[in-house]
Amino acid sequence: MEDPAYGVCTCRGKKRRGLLESLIFGLIGADTHSLEAETTSALPGLLQGVDPRLKLVSLLALIVAAVSTQRLTVLAALFLLAVGLAVVSQIRLARLVRQVWIGVFLFSGVIVLPALVLVPGETIAHLPLFGWPITLQGLRSASFVIGRAETAATLSLLLVLTTPWPHVLKALRSLGMPAAVVAILGMTHRYIFVLMQSALQMAEARQSRLMAPLDGPARRRLMLTMIGMLLSRTLTLGTEVHAAMIARGYRGEVRLLDEFRTRPSDWAFLLATLAVAATILGGRL
Repeated sequence: MEDPAYGVCTCRGKKRRGLLESLIFGLIGADTHSLEAETTSALPGLLQGVDPRLKLVSLLALIVAAVSTQRLTVLAALFLLAVGLAVVSQIRLARLVRQVWIGVFLFSGVIVLPALVLVPGETIAHLPLFGWPITLQGLRSASFVIGRAETAATLSLLLVLTTPWPHVLKALRSLGMPAAVVAILGMTHRYIFVLMQSALQMAEARQSRLMAPLDGPARRRLMLTMIGMLLSRTLTLGTEVHAAMIARGYRGEVRLLDEFRTRPSDWAFLLATLAVAATILGGRL
């Protein structure tokens, strides 16, 4: 049975979302995710209290160490270190599983799956159904790729979740990142949410006027029309906002009311992470 008021099909007692409803719920979910990230950055955790500049250098050093290590045990230790930093920063592991670990594992797994049978070496098992030999060297190579991707993605997410985005941009600029690059990152981040808000308003307006379910061609025409209108509106808004920012003296520099303050504990955190990274890189562990 179909509900003509909203264009939603119910099959076997279950309510199925229509095209516009799915779009609206998806946009609302993305906006909620952003608000949760801002809330996490305000928690009284370990990483939240570290100077953003030193935090950026520290986590970057750990990422470089993770992608450079030649031992799985060291890589596993770095991954556990990242998990420990998440715990003491009051970031739920369920969030890391949902946002990083599952997606990275699936994406990396698809890429490295052929290595299990293509890399020559000692056979330890055979692939079910096909009977292809799985080598120890292939399994080791796949473990390195997945482990490095998981560790680097986890450390990167810790930086974003524990630091407000304007502070990340200011930290990048303080460490010598060109102003043009910082401006591009800042404007891109901002306009992603401007686009989301515009798309949400358009979808809600169209959904409120929907009196009957749409067939396939009508849904495709609707989506193409919304994409075209969203692009046109975005170009116009972008031009107006850029002109307004230039008129107010914007030159790409990130200016905040909050000034960074470095404490002895921040330096201790930096020295500890640099020592770990230097030990791994210098000793080629």
